[in-house]
Amino acid sequence: MAGDAKKLQPIIVKKIKKGGHAHHGGAWKIAYADFVTAMMAFFLLMWLLGSTTEGDRKGIQDYFNSPLKVSMSGGSGAGDANSLIKGGGTDLTKASGQLKRATNESDKNKPYDPNEVRKLQAAAEAERLKSLKQKVEMVLAADPRWKEFQSQVRLDLTRDGLRIQIVDDQNRPMFDSGSAVVKPYMRDLLRSIGAMLTEVPNKLTLEGHTDAQPFSSGERGYSNWELSADRANASRRELLAGGLADTKVLRVQGLAASVPFQRDNPFDPVNRRISIIVMNRDAEDRFFGTMPEVTVGADAAASSPAAVFR
Repeated sequence: MAGDAKKLQPIIVKKIKKGGHAHHGGAWKIAYADFVTAMMAFFLLMWLLGSTTEGDRKGIQDYFNSPLKVSMSGGSGAGDANSLIKGGGTDLTKASGQLKRATNESDKNKPYDPNEVRKLQAAAEAERLKSLKQKVEMVLAADPRWKEFQSQVRLDLTRDGLRIQIVDDQNRPMFDSGSAVVKPYMRDLLRSIGAMLTEVPNKLTLEGHTDAQPFSSGERGYSNWELSADRANASRRELLAGGLADTKVLRVQGLAASVPFQRDNPFDPVNRRISIIVMNRDAEDRFFGTMPEVTVGADAAASSPAAVFR
């Protein structure tokens, strides 16, 4: 019986399966490649920053902070070493962000000449205002809204800077007769000009002009003098509505009919106008009374950049 029981006992075979590691795929390779690429870009950026001059870094920073200002100023940015105005400072021996005066070893021993510095500053600023003039002309010509107003916008360079004049038209006046309320179409034009001047560092002067026709209520004390001043101030408010900072405006004045546009015909509608003057440094110095006395000869005065616009 015992032998039969052993024969009937089941035989159990235990098999141990040895499994391999699960399949991970190639995702880790992509992540590792991205990490290596990022590190390579980081070290490349560090190398570029280390090999770039301070002036170039300042120019790159200014471009991303205010690209419109850089495009108007020209060059590679505010740190451009080709202009004293852009780089700033008074040490002309610096190569970065300043203007090099010494072109050879003999020039390095020359004494510091403030007259020469002012000439260089005036030339650079005149070039910048010339670029601004072209910028305004391009914007007005490209925008279909202002094509019909192009004949009413006059731009010229004067001894005080860039002058933008918006003159009246018989069929399209800036203001109603005897009123200082800006017409809607001129309001849009002034705001557009204000937006363009936002990125310009120069200060502004606003002037209001009328024709020689006496104001109808002049006997009660309100004359063309008050009217021209009110119109200039109304134009200032529209420039501010376009984004111009209030601190940019140094002076708002009404000149009535004292400076006619058409001297031969003081009653011409074109004499009714608003003048926006983007002041150069000399004009600002005269305004603040800080213009230094610079002694120059007759030949030097005739060849100075300021004399060109007189």
